[in-house]
Amino acid sequence: MPRCGGSAGEFSSWPAQSYSTMTKDASGTLATTCSRSRHAEMLLLTNIVVFQVAWLLSVIGGAQQMAWLGPLATLFALAWHLSAARKPFEEVLLILCCGLMGLCFDSYLVGAGWVTYKAGLFSDYVAPYWIITMWMLFGMTLNVSMRWLRGRPKLAALFGFYGGPASYLGGQALGGIVLTNQFAALLALAIGWAIMMPILMWLSENLDGMPGPRRVWTAERA
Repeated sequence: MPRCGGSAGEFSSWPAQSYSTMTKDASGTLATTCSRSRHAEMLLLTNIVVFQVAWLLSVIGGAQQMAWLGPLATLFALAWHLSAARKPFEEVLLILCCGLMGLCFDSYLVGAGWVTYKAGLFSDYVAPYWIITMWMLFGMTLNVSMRWLRGRPKLAALFGFYGGPASYLGGQALGGIVLTNQFAALLALAIGWAIMMPILMWLSENLDGMPGPRRVWTAERA
């Protein structure tokens, strides 16, 4: 990764780039100053940590008959996330879209009998509310720690194909969910997430309320 303070013509990348300011030296050459790059890096790190902690609390809550724990943790996580947003309304829309997608997808898994949950169920055909808020929690990563997948639909699909099932297997290991038909569930999860991840990344690019370049992977000259 290029260092902060590079002269014009060097490549720079997010998060440093997103908080960089452009100045001119005595010769009139543009130079990149990164006085706020540490703030951007802290935003990225905090986003990852907050998501992981809230995810873990959600699964533990589901496993221990405390379904309310996940939504509560998610509420605090999203409050922090929106406080850091430059366009909170766009982030809210993205998070709601993510939650709606999760409601439909996980309800399908529940209705098919491939996945069961220990707590938070209102119906045998609808996903528990703590899973829906977990999807909303995931929505807060799309424009921060998941930003690197933008413009890479094949990579996003591959990430979803492996990452989706892995997440549910992790939830099962912690006791929050049960894959009653493991083969069918994992197959549906792999295919479903492989389809949904590129869609979510497209949505994130059009509903971007966070600081940072439109696409991280596109090298831009100063």
